[in-house]
Amino acid sequence: MARPVNVLVTGGNAGIGYFTAEQLAEAGATVVLGSRSRTKAGAAADAIRARVPGAVIRHMPLDLGDLSSLKSSVDSLETGLDAVVFNAGIALDAPDRRESVDGHELMFATNHLGHFALTCWLAPLLDGARVITVGSFAARSERLDLDDLQSTGSYDPKRTYGRSKLAQMSFGFELDRRLRAAGSSAMSIVVHPGGALDSLTPARPGVHTRPASTRLAGVLLHGKDAGARPAVRAVLDPDVEGGQLWGPRQFGLRGKPHLERPHAHMTDPGTAAVLWEKSSELTGLDLDEALGR
Repeated sequence: MARPVNVLVTGGNAGIGYFTAEQLAEAGATVVLGSRSRTKAGAAADAIRARVPGAVIRHMPLDLGDLSSLKSSVDSLETGLDAVVFNAGIALDAPDRRESVDGHELMFATNHLGHFALTCWLAPLLDGARVITVGSFAARSERLDLDDLQSTGSYDPKRTYGRSKLAQMSFGFELDRRLRAAGSSAMSIVVHPGGALDSLTPARPGVHTRPASTRLAGVLLHGKDAGARPAVRAVLDPDVEGGQLWGPRQFGLRGKPHLERPHAHMTDPGTAAVLWEKSSELTGLDLDEALGR
């Protein structure tokens, strides 16, 4: 693809999303920070501009846990997009199950359903664009329960988080298949950051303060700045293709981005088709129609 001009990063005000935005700005992209908080987005924009003088950073109000708000968020965009990075997400460790304003389990709602719905509203802006879905290493050991996607029967926060990230990855691979079937020039790529720790992440004033680290963690894992690199490569590398999975080279946990072979449960078309259908029902949106199928 040509050098990107406009890139939306959901959750671009913190963590891996922030470093994705910073690295894209360094590459010359105009970056739109999708964030619920204008204050946090402003702090992230200031931190990026301090490192990249002249960087063009914008803010798009975005609450993925509120499906009714997403159309107006997209309507606020001033131009089309060359790429969108679906990075925003939450990981809860509390034992009690929580729900979004729409009544959906909060991690599944934010991490997957919100991005599914956002894709529907963004579809007219994605001609020739790249859609990058940021999954997680945690998805490797999980399997989707298609009869209980929202963990109503049995809730464990760690498992529910892993399943929500697996749902994202399954959606990312299925999205590329459906884009191809629709004859679209857009493509969908899936990435994951490996083992990205706050303690190994460089400080950014107003955005991130680096806590104490351990020598062992630095050998096995890496910081969130490094964890952002697979997503940045998926946006920038002209040789990246739709339907691919990119992650860190060393055991999938740390190192430079490389092309990975996804696990079969992540790319299973049957599972993805059911997930797609149920996501349509839960959001009330027909993404196939939005994609021109």
